[in-house]
Amino acid sequence: MTAIRRPPNSRRHVRPTVAQVLCCRPESLANQMQNGTLIAAVDLGSNSFRLEIGRLQHGQIQRSEYLKETVRQGSGLDEERRLTPDAMQRGWDCLARFAERLAGFTRAQVRAVATQTLREARNREEFLLKATEILGFPIDVISGPEEARLIYQGVARLLPQSDERRLVVDIGGRSTELILGQHFNAQVMASYRVGSVAWSMKYFPQGQFTAQAFLTAEVAAKAVLDEALDSYRRDSWDVAYGSSGTVGAVADILAGIGEPPGLIRRRALDWLKDRLLRAQSADKVRLEGLKEDRRAVIGGGVSVLTAIFDLLKIDEMQVAQGALRQGVLYDLLDREQPHTDLRASTVRVLCERFQIDLPQAERVRDAALHLYRQIEQPQDERSERKLAWAASLHEIGIQISHSDYHRHGAYILDNTDAPGFALPELHRLGMLILGHRGKLRKLEADFEDENFVRQMLSLRLAVALCHARRDPKLDDLSLSQNGPDFTLHATQDWCQLFPQSAHLLREETAAWQKTPWTLSLEVA
Repeated sequence: MTAIRRPPNSRRHVRPTVAQVLCCRPESLANQMQNGTLIAAVDLGSNSFRLEIGRLQHGQIQRSEYLKETVRQGSGLDEERRLTPDAMQRGWDCLARFAERLAGFTRAQVRAVATQTLREARNREEFLLKATEILGFPIDVISGPEEARLIYQGVARLLPQSDERRLVVDIGGRSTELILGQHFNAQVMASYRVGSVAWSMKYFPQGQFTAQAFLTAEVAAKAVLDEALDSYRRDSWDVAYGSSGTVGAVADILAGIGEPPGLIRRRALDWLKDRLLRAQSADKVRLEGLKEDRRAVIGGGVSVLTAIFDLLKIDEMQVAQGALRQGVLYDLLDREQPHTDLRASTVRVLCERFQIDLPQAERVRDAALHLYRQIEQPQDERSERKLAWAASLHEIGIQISHSDYHRHGAYILDNTDAPGFALPELHRLGMLILGHRGKLRKLEADFEDENFVRQMLSLRLAVALCHARRDPKLDDLSLSQNGPDFTLHATQDWCQLFPQSAHLLREETAAWQKTPWTLSLEVA
């Protein structure tokens, strides 16, 4: 289980503070989006893959199209937690169909996220490499707390605004997310490794329903969810909402017997479990509202939902219209606007938490961007923003160890819950921090990624130029690129005025010799 609580451009001109937006240009692409623009979210869930296409209208997103396919990747993990070839192929085939619908969309209009199954899969890179190529867009594997945050955003955006304190529950195929929030603010978020697919496979093999199987499944779910008791106690929320998957399936069944639409009451949930027990197996269940794609996982879903009702003392749960995919759509808009990008706030929080020397972080950031913009082709606000974040966090590990702080910094980013960031984004920032000093040949970096190389070179040079922890003089320095060859141009006067900086730059040229790229220092 992971849980978090979320706490509340210039080159050489006046330096903005870290508390201001890192590396922003006013002409953000999201600000340019016109009414009628289509945006899309792809949700690679453990049970189903979903494609949600929305149309932007006056800051709101109206559904234009929705596609869902039952892929059941969660049941395709073997004992070694590796996706089977069949499970991978099912996923690739589905994404190929989604890709046809997304033809003509730009990268700024689409975000794809993957959840628990691909968090667990040891061979996920094999799947993702081909999946990204098929879909035509990057696929972000998101952490459990980040999934919970996005779920809450999706739910809150489609609810009437009120001051009610909300408990949001999302039972997925292999994980369950619990969130406490108010308005648009998720305050407590947690993800637990319990879900309808995993519990159906483990406790209801061959779809057989017995009283003992339900008892065992519910006890097992409570054992996993037991940590939620303190954070989600009954006096901490006013209304319980259920999102997506299992909750929607149960509500559909109960509506078929005359229960209020969109509402799950405890006595009705007990009635449903009794009907499953009478049927004895999933294939014999005859209930109006039970869709075929839910039949195989209804036992696991009901057992987990019952455990949550028991633990959190829920009498009734309302079905929310919003879910992860709607949260991804709204987050996509926020990520494209620097002033609303949660990742920038997360970087500021990390700077404060790890007591980073903010003036030094700012001067390294400014120097790195000054150099990067000279070789950046084409100009890309996203890349600049990420370089700025890496520069701001490059000393995040210094409180642990001064000598190896770059290694500790990379470890922190690979193992922290950072709202707004996908796991690959954090890892890439960690690689920049790991590579900002020391030997390059031992760095497990992708030297074929030209933009990453430009970012890392700019950061390394900036750290060297700011070694004295004062503003470097950059007027007499420039960086150019010709294919795999970078050249740093400096004047003779500059080298004489800053001999230690010149020495460090010469050492930097040597560091690149055993990589596919070269750096030379040209003094004129």
